[in-house]
Amino acid sequence: MKTVIKIQGMTCGGCRQGVENALKRVPGVLSARVSLEEAQAEVDYDEKKTAPDELRAAVLEAGFTAE
Repeated sequence: MKTVIKIQGMTCGGCRQGVENALKRVPGVLSARVSLEEAQAEVDYDEKKTAPDELRAAVLEAGFTAE
């Protein structure tokens, strides 16, 4: 399954990397690509192991706002 999460609050490459790492730590995430310029993350995940709400929670836990 694939989802796009809009992210607010990222201001630098370190922010982008932090969000990407947080998403990749979620069980069931197959890949995560975070774009600072587009202010979003594209995440491929196994829907049997995780859900969009858990992905948004990981972004929030990293200190950013997720839609």
